[in-house]
Amino acid sequence: MTTTDKTGQRTWLQDMKRPKRGVPEGLWLRCDGCGATVFRNQVEENLNICPECDYHFYVPTAVRIRQLLDPESFEEWYADIRPGDPLGFADRKSYQERLVAEQQRTGMTDACTVGRGYMRGRPLVFGMTDSAFIMGSMGSVVGEKLCRAVEQATERMLPLVIISGSGGGARMHEGIISLMQMGKVSAALARFRKAGGLFISVLTNPTMGGVAASFASLGDVTIAEPHALVGFAGPRVVKATCKIELPDGFQTSEFLLKHGFV
Repeated sequence: MTTTDKTGQRTWLQDMKRPKRGVPEGLWLRCDGCGATVFRNQVEENLNICPECDYHFYVPTAVRIRQLLDPESFEEWYADIRPGDPLGFADRKSYQERLVAEQQRTGMTDACTVGRGYMRGRPLVFGMTDSAFIMGSMGSVVGEKLCRAVEQATERMLPLVIISGSGGGARMHEGIISLMQMGKVSAALARFRKAGGLFISVLTNPTMGGVAASFASLGDVTIAEPHALVGFAGPRVVKATCKIELPDGFQTSEFLLKHGFV
């Protein structure tokens, strides 16, 4: 069939927009663990784990809650707490602009979610830091929410589960106010332990910096995802600073399991 008439003019057939064919966007994922191309639905049905190599994909807070807690059992606390800008901090953009952009992109007010839920019918206090929001770094809101969650667990004598997914440590944009959250949450956990509470700390990829150096390391029981990066300074920083060759698998959860940390 031609697409021009006898005069050589374009016809409607040539101008018609044909629908694009191919695979719908987002239908497949490439696994960072083994490089396989896997069906997204298959990964999600497998709790965000690669069916080929057991690599653990990033899990958003809302999905993690659905995976771990009984359906419709989670009651979020302190969702109205929002971060301030005590230093008027700015680098390439102001801290306020960065916060607004992150809130719009993620739908979260900050990197931490806390509340009460049930796991197999048993009540508990649940908290999670999410690396999607400024790498899960710990600022005033993260510290305040976690501290209040620990205090609620102490008052109600409920077990406490915190999922750590923070690659950013203490949030530099808030200066010393951010840094003090390490001590504040750790002190609350010390009071919780003295009262006889049970704290289960779950380390996901990554758990680094001030988060790893404070509450994430204080669990009565510590569990970690396979191949999660867990430590204070990253391995490249340690290697460059100390001028030493690091052991294979340094700062992975398997290395920490072998040496008794997990």
